[in-house]
Amino acid sequence: MKDIITRYTQHSQQNNKLHKPLKLQVEKSMLTELQKELADKTQQLRGLKGEDFEGLNLEGLQQFERTLETGLKCVIEMKEKRIMNEIGALQIKGVKLEEENNHLKHKMALLFNGKSPILGDLDVTTMKENVSCESMNNVCNCNSGPSLEDDSSDTPLKLG
Repeated sequence: MKDIITRYTQHSQQNNKLHKPLKLQVEKSMLTELQKELADKTQQLRGLKGEDFEGLNLEGLQQFERTLETGLKCVIEMKEKRIMNEIGALQIKGVKLEEENNHLKHKMALLFNGKSPILGDLDVTTMKENVSCESMNNVCNCNSGPSLEDDSSDTPLKLG
């Protein structure tokens, strides 16, 4: 029994010795491959930064040019997409503002014509925010009658 255990131990040690060089060889080959890839990527990065064109031959320069063109194309497409999205959002906002403006014009027309809109329909805070002080002064001046300073004018003022 001891003899079998001894042979087993010797056999596994020999296998480990055989596998270690093979494993080490694979690791060295992977290391070499990774070092080469790192050098290539470093060269590409230098080229992208515009630091190292002198080491490139014509084929390398053409490859670099294609890479830049592809990257620039992607940037332009993304830029166009974002601009179109922004234009769409602004158009939607413009339509909403137009609708709100028309609604407020309608309310103001009802007020100026002497028709009182339904109280719940008239939002005084919205009116105050969206109507300029000058137009409010014009309305106040119009409703208050002739001023004390100008008592000689009989010309009526029409708004609308």
